[in-house]
Amino acid sequence: MRAITIILFKDLAQRARDSTLFVFAIGLPLGMAFVLNLILGGGGNSFTAKYALVDADRGPIAQVFTEQVLVPLEKQGTLSLRRVATAEEAGRLTESQEVQAAFVLPAGFSAGVQAGAPATIQVVGSVDAPVAVQVAREIGEAFATDLRSVQLAVTVAGGATLTQEQREQIAERARTVAAPLSVRDDSNVATRELDTTTFYAAGMAMFFLFFSVVFSVTSLFDERRSGTLARLLAAPIPRSAILAGKLLSGVLVGIVSTAILVVASSLLMGARWGDPLGVGILIVAAVLAATGMMAAVATFARTSEQASNWQSVIAMILGMLGGVFFPVANLGSLATITFATPHGWFLRGLSDLAGGGSLSAILVPTLALLAFAVVGFAMALLRVGRMLQS
Repeated sequence: MRAITIILFKDLAQRARDSTLFVFAIGLPLGMAFVLNLILGGGGNSFTAKYALVDADRGPIAQVFTEQVLVPLEKQGTLSLRRVATAEEAGRLTESQEVQAAFVLPAGFSAGVQAGAPATIQVVGSVDAPVAVQVAREIGEAFATDLRSVQLAVTVAGGATLTQEQREQIAERARTVAAPLSVRDDSNVATRELDTTTFYAAGMAMFFLFFSVVFSVTSLFDERRSGTLARLLAAPIPRSAILAGKLLSGVLVGIVSTAILVVASSLLMGARWGDPLGVGILIVAAVLAATGMMAAVATFARTSEQASNWQSVIAMILGMLGGVFFPVANLGSLATITFATPHGWFLRGLSDLAGGGSLSAILVPTLALLAFAVVGFAMALLRVGRMLQS
């Protein structure tokens, strides 16, 4: 134990004088998180579409679409609505990109719906705003589906025995009945996802963590080249103690640097990491995983340069697959690839905490991270003899 402590403090003293470590451990991840959030963050997760409305019908069904569908969405901030007189004017607005799409309610729209005849809500969209146009189409199609339901209810209720006036009365009653289901945005419900700022802060912290811990292992090659390692091997200490002291220095550096990143990103960027205890547990598990995996990779190398190159390649691949540069939740089945990396499990644990989960919510991500650590450390211990002798 005394040998491990001596090696640990010697390495920590050397690392404290290494400016490169501070760049990789603190400067780069914080700077990259800021840049990525600035470029790709898009100001958060809000969405407000700009729409125009042409109501050439002025009938009761058109009024329902305007007052009960579009206006509530406008009040929620989902869209901004601009009323115009003609379809031609709406077309000019979309072409000039003053609005992203336009709803056109043609004359006779309400009369056609009440008579059971086909009626159309036209959506004119800008080619430069595909998302907003698709949202407009979905709004129109959802309203059309409700109208078809009303028409079907009228048909089933009376069929051909009803007069036109009775049909219109039933349609009016069906239209005014409150929907049995409603969708609303509840700000009190926590979501299981990280906001943009926290996502990039956590992603870059995990990505550069793998570069920060490589120094603890590659220093063995430097000491072998300088002759220090030969004196350590000649001393009455087990070889595993030498590796343990080196790895422990990497673990401590990783924990301290990541903790600094958490505090700095919270104060400077407004990142919200979640429950401090849960975040601390995930950080320790992630640092152990990164140190173990990088140590295992280093044991296959013959020189410090070779080890650094291999570790950099592995760190880059794991970061890409782990989804630290962009959210992968919308990639469908491809998103499961992230769980083959420590990065994916670390971000998953933070997302569970962001969703208001307790410590039990991060049990699986923590165990997954520790599994990576166990495999990495076990492989490093098995191959440490070859590494020290080669």
